[in-house]
Amino acid sequence: MEDTFSNLATYGYIGLFLYSLGGGFVALVGAGVLSYMGKMDLATSMGVAFVANALGDVMLFYMARYQKSIMMDGIKKHRRKLALSHIMMKRYGSWIILIQKYVYGIKTLIPIAIGLTKYDFKKFSILNVISSAIWTLSVGFGSYYSGAPLMKIAELIGEKPWIAPLILVVFGGSLWLYLEKATKKR
Repeated sequence: MEDTFSNLATYGYIGLFLYSLGGGFVALVGAGVLSYMGKMDLATSMGVAFVANALGDVMLFYMARYQKSIMMDGIKKHRRKLALSHIMMKRYGSWIILIQKYVYGIKTLIPIAIGLTKYDFKKFSILNVISSAIWTLSVGFGSYYSGAPLMKIAELIGEKPWIAPLILVVFGGSLWLYLEKATKKR
């Protein structure tokens, strides 16, 4: 177990950066709990997650804006979800840039959808940096201060490993059902 913590201290920030380029919620929660345990530094973890999260969304926006043919090849299967992203953009306006940070399943599609429109790159970048800061502070501090209960949950799952797949199936199934319903032809 000590080897695992040693490796996390060594490579954890690199993994956090790479994972946060495309989302990072789980990695930042993990880093917050590890910071609570004293195995990682909370400020460094939050800084790494912030930079990677902001950079990842700007890269997706840029690719959608200036490399449309490459992006369209990659998202052909997700046209309905992309259409849902456009609808959400119209409904919530610029707030969707903050909202998408917390909603798994649309996190990567919203910057792509915005990049395919005529939305101003500078305005997106500023709102994205602000949203990334809010996301990082709320998830980072939330997981740090929830470290004790989250560690108890991890111990429970360690004692009864059948709980983890059950949680994943329920969460994944709920997300899948929502996206199927939201993107269904009418």
